[in-house]
Amino acid sequence: MDWRVVVVLLPVIIAAGWAGFNIAAAALTQVKTFLSKS
Repeated sequence: MDWRVVVVLLPVIIAAGWAGFNIAAAALTQVKTFLSKS
């Protein structure tokens, strides 16, 4: 694998991971709120 491929993909992977982490955190918060209401 060429190092240029890694340089291009690394920011994309980091951004996707960060977005996924934020979405999961928001989803967990909503689930906790939903469970506490019922």
